[in-house]
Amino acid sequence: MMRFTLPRDIYYGKGSLEQLKMLKGKKAVLVLGGGSMKKFGFVDKALEYLKEASIEVKLIEGVEPDPSVETVFKGAELMREFNPDWIISMGGGSPIDAAKAMWIFYEYPEFTFEKAVVPFGLPELRQKAKFIAIPSTSGTATEVTAFSVITDYKTEIKYPLADFNITPDIAIVDSELAETMPPTLTAHTGMDALTHAIEAYVATLHSPFTDPLALQSIEMIYEFLIKSYEGDNDAREQMHYSQCLAGMAFSNALLGITHSMAHKTGAVFHIPHGCANAIYLPYIIDFNKKTALDRYVKIAKRLGLSGTTDDELVDSLTSSIKELNKKMSIPNTLKEYGIDETEFNLKVDMISERSIADACTGSNPRQLSKDEMKKLFECIYYGNKVDF
Repeated sequence: MMRFTLPRDIYYGKGSLEQLKMLKGKKAVLVLGGGSMKKFGFVDKALEYLKEASIEVKLIEGVEPDPSVETVFKGAELMREFNPDWIISMGGGSPIDAAKAMWIFYEYPEFTFEKAVVPFGLPELRQKAKFIAIPSTSGTATEVTAFSVITDYKTEIKYPLADFNITPDIAIVDSELAETMPPTLTAHTGMDALTHAIEAYVATLHSPFTDPLALQSIEMIYEFLIKSYEGDNDAREQMHYSQCLAGMAFSNALLGITHSMAHKTGAVFHIPHGCANAIYLPYIIDFNKKTALDRYVKIAKRLGLSGTTDDELVDSLTSSIKELNKKMSIPNTLKEYGIDETEFNLKVDMISERSIADACTGSNPRQLSKDEMKKLFECIYYGNKVDF
C-alpha cells in the first residue's frame, strides 16, 4: 500500500495572504527568518489579518538560513510558554522547516532529536496546534511537504526530517511574497524546484499520482524560470505555483542522491542548497540513466528537446540544465564554485559516507556504494563525464 498526502487546504493567488483573517483560534506563533518579510511589509499585513481574526500573536524571529538544532529547541520552548493553537511560518524554506521541527518538540518536550531524524517515526502531532506555511521563495515547497531540514553544526550534518505528520494543514501560496526575491535567490530556488520535480519523476516511489505533478512542474519551470530570474512578476507567479507542484510530487514520491549530496556538502562546504542541486543534477542524471533511462527520455520529449536516440535525448536534457545554470551564473563544477581542492580531497570520503547514509539515497533509482559516491563527487568537482 502506498500513500499520497497533501495539506488540507492550499490557498493561492496574489493577495491570498488575506486568508489569515478567516482563521479560527485563540493564539498563534509566527515564525520568521532574517527580516525580509518585515522589510517588505508582509509581517504587518499578517498581524493585521490575525488581529481581525481575534487571534493573539507572538513572534519567533531570526531563524538562520540553515536552521540549527539549538534554534529549534529554543523556539519549541517559547511555544510551550505561549501555548499556541496555530503555528504559522512565513518566509523561505528555513523558517518553515525550523517551525515544523519546533512543532514536534512543542507537542512532545521529552522527544529527542535522535528519534526525530528516524524517517516516518514521529508521534502523532496536532495534539496542541495546527500548522500554516506561507512561502516567500519559489523552490523548497516545504509548505506542502512532509520534510524539514535541520543542521547540527557540531557534527556539520544536515538532517532531513521526514514524516507525513509535519505536512502543513494549510499552505498559502501568495506570489506577491516571491516578488521580493533577488536574482541569485530566484536562480537557486528555481533550480531546487527543478531538481525536486526531476528526482520525484524517477524516484522509486513515483506513481500515477505524482508523475503528472512532476512533469507539469518541469515544463512550467523551463518556460518561466529565466523570465522570473530576469524580474518578470507574471513569471514569478507561475514559478511559485510550479515549485509547489514539484513539492506535492516529491513529498510523496521522495527524492534521490542529488539531494543526499547537497545536504551533506551544504553543511560542510556551506553551498546554498539550490545551487548545489543545480551543479549536481546533470551528473546524477548521467549516473542514474542506467536504470531510469526511459523516465529521463520522457522528460526530454515532454520538453521538446532534440535527439533521435534515447541517449541523445538524455544528453539534450543534461545540456539544457547546464545551459540554465549558465544563464543564471551558476557554476557547473565544485571547483568552479570555489571549493579548495585540498579541502575537497580531505573531506570527500567523509561526505561520501554521509551521503550514502542520507534519507534520500534509499529512493534513488540506482543504488550505489561509497566508492561510487566518491567517484561521483570527483566527477562533479572536476567536471568529468559520469560514465560508470
